[in-house]
Amino acid sequence: MKIVKVEVIPVSTPMKKPMIMPNTRIEAIDSVILKLTCDDGTVGFSDSGDTSSWYMGEMQGSIMSMICDVIAPRVLLGEDPRNIEKLVGKMDLLVRDNNQAKATVDFALHDLKGKLFNVPVYELLGGRTIAGAAMGWVLSAGTPEQVAAEAIVAHKQGFQLLKMKTGFGSVEDDIRMVYAVRETVGKDIRLTVDANGFWNYETALRTIRRLDDANLELIEQPLPHWDIEGMARLRAQVRTPIYADEAAKELHHIKDIIDRRAADGLFIKLQKAGGLLKSQRWLTLARLSGLPVMCGCMIGSGLEHSPSAHLWTSNQWASQFLNESIGPLTIHGVWESKDIAPGADIALNVPRFENGYTYPNEGPGLGIELNEEFLVRNLTKGKEARVVAL
Repeated sequence: MKIVKVEVIPVSTPMKKPMIMPNTRIEAIDSVILKLTCDDGTVGFSDSGDTSSWYMGEMQGSIMSMICDVIAPRVLLGEDPRNIEKLVGKMDLLVRDNNQAKATVDFALHDLKGKLFNVPVYELLGGRTIAGAAMGWVLSAGTPEQVAAEAIVAHKQGFQLLKMKTGFGSVEDDIRMVYAVRETVGKDIRLTVDANGFWNYETALRTIRRLDDANLELIEQPLPHWDIEGMARLRAQVRTPIYADEAAKELHHIKDIIDRRAADGLFIKLQKAGGLLKSQRWLTLARLSGLPVMCGCMIGSGLEHSPSAHLWTSNQWASQFLNESIGPLTIHGVWESKDIAPGADIALNVPRFENGYTYPNEGPGLGIELNEEFLVRNLTKGKEARVVAL
């Protein structure tokens, strides 16, 4: 059994409405679809999810180049795809950083292995722990009135936590937004704020102290990813719990956070961790430290979401906490997967989102059927697919 062909396809998926974040307005998802073909004709595939210069430092072009020019010829071609531990280890040896490119490969390897063994990916990850993962909803930044109105609807749809994004206006606007949402939804609804690392220490200290009375569940990544020492100092000065996202990437980052007592909890994105295999190690370290973990996403299709649905319903530690991987719902502007128009997604069968829960598909591998017509129709302008083969 060996991999004989690697194909990458650049795809741009339009969003129903823009997603507004600090210094960022996302109107389309520029992602990379990866196909790994075995000598018996079995194909495993994956979706990188949205690419971003400021979050991961990886773009559509860089992911395609890293896979085609380095990972395919030096790691994948001619290798048995079932040996995921070996292949991920070799990627880490030959490629520094580039975790989103590595994760895209890891996802496709798991899909391929699941198909070869005729089992869902969650079986490869230890088996089912829960039926479906409880979800949080990420609110787009906006005026206090706009965000509060969306929050009310999201809560009624069954989402158990609501996350607010900063950066629509000034810090004062952010503070008004938080209190407007709190007043609108009531004191018992779980609310969080995500600054995406765009505050400096002084701004974060002053802002969080003013938000302490809003009874927030947490503030996510208030400081730049590199300032773990600042996170530790900040955590000691405020009442609201501090969670690390951008700062918690590799295992040594998490160890540093634990050692410095710099966070009350962690956010994982599978692309940030480098794939499913490395995410399991990531979660083991979180479990060892007793830190709760929430799961985010890069915003992507039903195919991009699928690995997190399999992981969050299999890993026992993760299954206790919320999954915020709502990319397909965000892209298509809906609350449940049944409302996504047929053929509108990269996945023909988007994983089920219903009543604030998500469920992995049950077929072999990730259980996703690829929408080939969508890939042709939404090929990124000015770019072409690439193929590397034996």
